Amino acid sequence: MQHTYLRYECADAFSLTCSSGSTPSVPHSSSILAFLGYSSSTNGAKRTRNENLNPPLLSVAGSQLVGFDLRRGAPSLKIGHREILSGGVGTGRALNSSQIVCLDVSSLDDGDSGGTGDVKVATGWVDGSVRVFSLEPVEMARLASFSSSDDAERNGLIHSLIHGDNNFLGNNDEFACKEPLVLNGHGSSPVQMVVFDKNVGSAGRLASAGADGVVILWDVIAETGLFRLLGHRGPVTGVSFLRPSGASSSGVDGLVTSGSDGLVKVWDLDGQCCVQTLTGHRGSVSCLDCSIMRPPGVTKDNENAKWRLVTGCSDGQVRLWSPEKLNLESEPKKSDDISSSNEATGQTPKTDDEIFRYMGSLQPPANLNMTTSNNEGISSIHFHPNGRYLGVCRTNDRVIEIYAARSEAEAQKKRRRRLRRRREKKNLASSSEKGTTKKRGLLDDPESEEEEEDPGAKDGTFLGSSPEEFKAMDEFEFLGTIRTAHKIRGFVFSPLQERGGGVRVVVALATNALEIQSLPKPPKQAPGVPVTAERLATLDMYGHPTGIRSVSLSSENTMACTTSKSVVKIWNVDNRSCLRSLSAAPTGSKSTSYCLCSAFMPGDTHVALGTREGHLVILDVASGDIVHTGKNAHDGAIWSLDFYGSSQGQSMSLVTGSADKLVKYWAVEHQEGEDSHHPTLEHTRSLQMSDDVMCVRFSHSKDPTKRLLFVASLDSTIKVFFDDSLKFFLSLYGHKLPVLALDSSFDDTILASGGADKSIKIWGLDFGDTHRTLYGHEDSITDLRFVKRTHYFFTCSKDHTVRYWDGDRFQQILLLRGHASEVNCLALSSNGAFVLSAGMDRQVRVWERTKDIVFPNEEKERELEEMFDKVDGSRREETTADALMKAQKEGEDGLDDDEDDNVKPQSEAAVKQSVLSVSSGDRIMEAIEMADTESKEIASFKKLQEEKGGGSKRAPNPLLFGMDPPSYVLWILRTVKSVDLEQSLLVLPLHHVERLMHYLILNLQRHKGVELCAKISVFLVKAHQAQIVANRTIMTPLRELQSLVRKRTTEVRDTIGFNLAAIRMVNRIANEKKNERVTESQNSMKDIWGELGKL
Repeated sequence: MQHTYLRYECADAFSLTCSSGSTPSVPHSSSILAFLGYSSSTNGAKRTRNENLNPPLLSVAGSQLVGFDLRRGAPSLKIGHREILSGGVGTGRALNSSQIVCLDVSSLDDGDSGGTGDVKVATGWVDGSVRVFSLEPVEMARLASFSSSDDAERNGLIHSLIHGDNNFLGNNDEFACKEPLVLNGHGSSPVQMVVFDKNVGSAGRLASAGADGVVILWDVIAETGLFRLLGHRGPVTGVSFLRPSGASSSGVDGLVTSGSDGLVKVWDLDGQCCVQTLTGHRGSVSCLDCSIMRPPGVTKDNENAKWRLVTGCSDGQVRLWSPEKLNLESEPKKSDDISSSNEATGQTPKTDDEIFRYMGSLQPPANLNMTTSNNEGISSIHFHPNGRYLGVCRTNDRVIEIYAARSEAEAQKKRRRRLRRRREKKNLASSSEKGTTKKRGLLDDPESEEEEEDPGAKDGTFLGSSPEEFKAMDEFEFLGTIRTAHKIRGFVFSPLQERGGGVRVVVALATNALEIQSLPKPPKQAPGVPVTAERLATLDMYGHPTGIRSVSLSSENTMACTTSKSVVKIWNVDNRSCLRSLSAAPTGSKSTSYCLCSAFMPGDTHVALGTREGHLVILDVASGDIVHTGKNAHDGAIWSLDFYGSSQGQSMSLVTGSADKLVKYWAVEHQEGEDSHHPTLEHTRSLQMSDDVMCVRFSHSKDPTKRLLFVASLDSTIKVFFDDSLKFFLSLYGHKLPVLALDSSFDDTILASGGADKSIKIWGLDFGDTHRTLYGHEDSITDLRFVKRTHYFFTCSKDHTVRYWDGDRFQQILLLRGHASEVNCLALSSNGAFVLSAGMDRQVRVWERTKDIVFPNEEKERELEEMFDKVDGSRREETTADALMKAQKEGEDGLDDDEDDNVKPQSEAAVKQSVLSVSSGDRIMEAIEMADTESKEIASFKKLQEEKGGGSKRAPNPLLFGMDPPSYVLWILRTVKSVDLEQSLLVLPLHHVERLMHYLILNLQRHKGVELCAKISVFLVKAHQAQIVANRTIMTPLRELQSLVRKRTTEVRDTIGFNLAAIRMVNRIANEKKNERVTESQNSMKDIWGELGKL
């Protein structure tokens, strides 16, 4: 009989504030921060009454989104997705193992009622899916009240598989929202950008772009894909919607995208084609932003608001584009003058087909030494929600450049000044040729960067802009800089207005922290002088700045200690909140200490740390102070330490292993005195080894004469000594590379070890024989821990996985994925209920034991299926970028490049065929066949009853859940997701299509599922048009279906229109009643419903 086990699943993850750029496996995105519950749309909508004045900040944190309350500097909500394992195994409530790349937030406003609808949060994932979370107004109100609470116990939000009732929203889901809408269209390519359309009348439109070079447009309300746009030959790095309005604009409903191929494309969404390609960028275009620019004096409802497109390139240039027809202040020139000026300047005349016109580049002042010629590229560009400020951040930089939009009068003044200087320079150059030069005086204005030519105009890249037109630096002025302590990964403008007219910016740092910066308004005495931002707060308590090297649990499993470079954090395991965050540097030392190992001392009041510098440090958990520092306890790095003993009368001992080839014993002693009760370490004895010590462990025996000490050294061997006498007992050899982790079972009968050779060896402690060698990890094994009172153990490795093994049957039980980088350490609870794993991705994942049963053979089969599907998918899946590059190199039918570009399609269906759509199609075919069989049996039963004359009724079919055949088919169609419905219908053969039309007719006759039946009918006619024309037998039911669809949709439209009119009437009467003055003589209120019949 096959042995069974209990499944471990990832319940939660913490210790991440912002995970963007922390691991190479997760691509960088410029959209990693967003404010929740604040309308930052470009349509000029006013603030609603339900809008939160203190909106939480959403940050990408591994497999979930974490919301921070910036006033308290603490997390206030958590948004995540539960993963359903392949094969339907597991609880279905585990945290998703993939990583989030980008996010965007949109508030859907109901224009008729004037209220605020659901808040949509779209996320792009590494596995190629787009997940859209929805927060209802009631949930937003609860979040707002929770955000303003002073209860410190709710700072760390928990998602637990064991305790399912600990949630602050009062529902069965521990996350802050319900199950999201999953949109699959990018295959296995990571989604790097998701953007909502925030323009008027476009609620529900979402654009996603991935590394496959494809942009997909989705309808979130209908839960379906509209179409995909093809054209980029590399990953798409930026997406922005464009809908300029007014007499001076192009009026196109468009989308602007940028890619690593150096192209910026403007798409017409109505025609699903590219209408303009902006070329000339000298390198990949890393980011863009397109928004309405509202300089001072222009309100949100003003028609003078202008659309501007800003692109950032890898050459360090920030280029400005305008879709407006620029009106100059000067008098219009004649056509002869224009043609002669174009010939003189070498510029090409502009055509009416162009949507965007180049305006120049934004350049910081030259006196700030921020030259862009040899600098890094641009990583992110964002407009302020009010449209008056623009932020620019460069790659691997600590500075954000802030530009402010000039008013119309200031822009005209700046343009006239630039033209005047241009004429003076031209006259000066002509006079120098004649030999008469004028020296520059002391009172003359100094030459600034604004007088220099645009870099794009110098090399002839952009020749379409005239000197008479507005330039980029005419409309924008350099406001100031924001300097941070570490490199910047992303930033976002705060939508709330700063006091005094300043700008507040939230910056995500590379050290897993957030900084809140405030840029003040320039003083009136010096209006053009750049200002410097002030740091208001830093949120670095809830995340490690570097990879986590060790994690340890207290004896009662209530606290956890994690260490990284110079930082130690104490966590509350129950609510995932950080209790202490402190430095591990010794007192009085200016140098940092790199912590490599840690352990709670018996009693759980202190933590012992071992550092790379050879120091031993003891921290007090309650106060967070360093109470003991053993400087130079070892001459090399302390790689491992272990405690034995208890605080209840038994002596405590500490053993450490170091790179100085020594194993040292330390006695734990308490200081004498009234004010001091902290422990100290006293060196008692040493054990000399032949090579560097990599790991040391005590056995679990309580008898001092039987207690063993295991020492793993750099020579790939394990030495076993008696603890009391340090006599040599066993030498275990067999690893080909050094052993990095080992542990013994609770009964001290077997020892398991893992090393850099990727193998696990199980040893018998009676004679030192090798029981078995296990293989499974693809990289070095970094830690190994036994579950108490069992022979099961966990291992973690540099291959980003955690594995669960059976030491008696020598087999792998589970493979746990979820980390995005190397996993360095493990910590198990005393009862085996949960496991903590941490690594270089700076997150701690909590794996909890569930009641779901695991069969190892089924797990092996499922793992093999996933591996084969992955290999098969990589073979069959060819990205659009690869296809375009292949077509460019090989050519097709001898066409030229220009002709070939015109022949290639620029759009196609949004969703491609997948495993889910094929399985859904099989379910529909099976339902149709079962319905046909049931219909035949019903007909035969009725015929038999007519012949016999009986009046008995036929029992309903349990396979159809007691439903009749048309209702069962309709129920199956409703269970198919809207995203996969079209691809599922394409799987059906023509015979099943005919039968499906028959059941659609029956449902429409019964007034059931009118909207779904009409949608399916229209799609089937479009998809099978050629077969329908060729087959005359379908024409009769098709005519019946056509008349029924028209009739039923008209009835539904009339019903909805009548209800909307009635609601408007009730609303109007209610508003009139509010404005009426009620006198004392009126004893009773009139019924507003009674007034409806008299109108």
